[in-house]
Amino acid sequence: MKNLIIASTSTLHNGSYLEYLLSELTIHFENTNEIIFIPFARPSGISHDEYTNKVREAFSKINKTVKGLHEFENPIEAIKNAKGIFTGGGNTFLLVSELYRTKVIDTLEQKLKTGTPYLGTSAGSNICGLTMGTTNDMPIVYPPSFRTLGMVPFNINPHYLDPDNNSTHMGETRETRINEFHKFNPQPVIGLREGSWLDVKGDKITLKGNLTARWFVAGKDPIELEPETNIFEIL
Repeated sequence: MKNLIIASTSTLHNGSYLEYLLSELTIHFENTNEIIFIPFARPSGISHDEYTNKVREAFSKINKTVKGLHEFENPIEAIKNAKGIFTGGGNTFLLVSELYRTKVIDTLEQKLKTGTPYLGTSAGSNICGLTMGTTNDMPIVYPPSFRTLGMVPFNINPHYLDPDNNSTHMGETRETRINEFHKFNPQPVIGLREGSWLDVKGDKITLKGNLTARWFVAGKDPIELEPETNIFEIL
């Protein structure tokens, strides 16, 4: 039975790293003291060690230890033996490229299907969808495939932003880009606003947080999903 928290972001405005999720994570990871962290997305280009230390500091607040996947001689075995896993945000193209390069992507997919608790934020949430095709990131590297973990039967757009009616910016909105995606791809897309997350327990996918999420289906008008919606029921 899958057991995932798929969060739009790691950090809210005026908050510290993972602060808004710590009470949830205490429960989510209650049966393990060690988290394997996948640092491959490297936000702002920070090193794997720097990123892991940042995560280690946050998880120390709930008495969990953290070890970066890059610290293991055999990353595939590390994933197989993990009791809890976290993939952080950054660049999704880089993250997916590294998951394929290290050959851990299939092992990670199979591991998460067994119920190992997983946390994803931003890029680490993008990879829980069917593909990474609704990432917001620049293509700084070229992954061998856009196929990702498929933990939910739709795609995810984290950091979803609504149009600002007071802005003079004339570029594409997130909704425009998702509509473009749907001209070539059939799967639904959820736009997760900052502070929202999906709680996945088996086939139940529940929207959590205080905000609605934007739900896009090809050929239909988007709708707003209320918190506590079981998304599996609307598929």
